[in-house]
Amino acid sequence: MMRTPTAHQLDEVFVALADETRRAILARLSAGQARVTEVAAPFPISLNSVSKHIRILERAGLVARRRSGRDHYLSLDARPLTQASDWLQSRQRFWASRVERLQALLDEEDARPGPRAAGGRRS
Repeated sequence: MMRTPTAHQLDEVFVALADETRRAILARLSAGQARVTEVAAPFPISLNSVSKHIRILERAGLVARRRSGRDHYLSLDARPLTQASDWLQSRQRFWASRVERLQALLDEEDARPGPRAAGGRRS
């Protein structure tokens, strides 16, 4: 069973996902482990800049790093994405239930006899 992420953990994940370059890095790593230089190759920015993006992804727990000699290998850890998705779905369920309740109240009001204003709703 997955634990509920803290607000700080969710913030880190959403900050990491807010940038196009970081999302592209995650997309690349979804295909499998890669060296940092391989991940950086397609980007028109410096290796140092890519490394900064990778550190943000690591801080969010989305990327794990392994060293082998001088090479640094990166791999995707999707657990924080799953936790963020679960959190978003819980918010969606909450608001969907609120909208359903509001609709039910409006339907009840429409079903009551009495004077009605223009548009079908009572004034």
